[in-house]
Amino acid sequence: MTSAASAIAPSPDWRLVVVLVALVLVGVTASYLGELRVGRETVVASVRAVAQLAVISLVIAAVLGSLWWSALFSLVMLAVATRTSAKRVNARGSEVLWVGAAILAGVVPVLVLVLGSGVIPFNGAGLVPTAGIIIGNTMTAATLTGRRAYDELSAQIGAYEAGLALGLESRDAANEVIRPTGKEALTPNLDKTKTVGLVQLPGAFVGVLLGGGTPLEAGAAQVLVLVGIVAAQAVTSAVLLRMIADARVVREDMREKYPR
Repeated sequence: MTSAASAIAPSPDWRLVVVLVALVLVGVTASYLGELRVGRETVVASVRAVAQLAVISLVIAAVLGSLWWSALFSLVMLAVATRTSAKRVNARGSEVLWVGAAILAGVVPVLVLVLGSGVIPFNGAGLVPTAGIIIGNTMTAATLTGRRAYDELSAQIGAYEAGLALGLESRDAANEVIRPTGKEALTPNLDKTKTVGLVQLPGAFVGVLLGGGTPLEAGAAQVLVLVGIVAAQAVTSAVLLRMIADARVVREDMREKYPR
């Protein structure tokens, strides 16, 4: 008998190819007409997604069968997330490691609590998807936190210098400027968490249902994921803001102005 999951899963045939190409064209056209200037990025991101998921589909079974391979795969995800966020905030050299440390600071406590408690089995099948979800969302938080903080610092450089003139240390003067921006990186997922079930049924919920789980089990899985993401993003954002205030991570175009 065909399961519910396989019944709605897209068939990897020519129809899927046509639909994917059409969706990319929609995105590129919208970018062009709306002058968003992300047409090329839309194509590149889509092609990379296809290529990367094709490779992952071939190796994921072997990875999930071994806890050690799953842990290594999780480290690869962490490295890619770090590189991506560091690139988005124009961090260079050793600063990339500090961005990675901020992401890791959010990921580790959540994985320790979720996997260490036994709520999710501590094996490959439990580690890889959980780590992937948490790492992916902390990457987003790090990117938004860093970009927003430096945009604000650049726009309010006069306020930063005024703080220095009043006798504040560079860290404290920078913190006065960038601290209000921290909430913005967390708002999208906070809104998603507050409206879950009312606006959308997220992937973990639907996945458990399609895998044969009960609605109660699906709800438990989804709330665990959402609250875990909220916690991880909060830690990552707080840590990265502190590193920016300490000038451990400095956006390239700000190096001549900050710190002073």
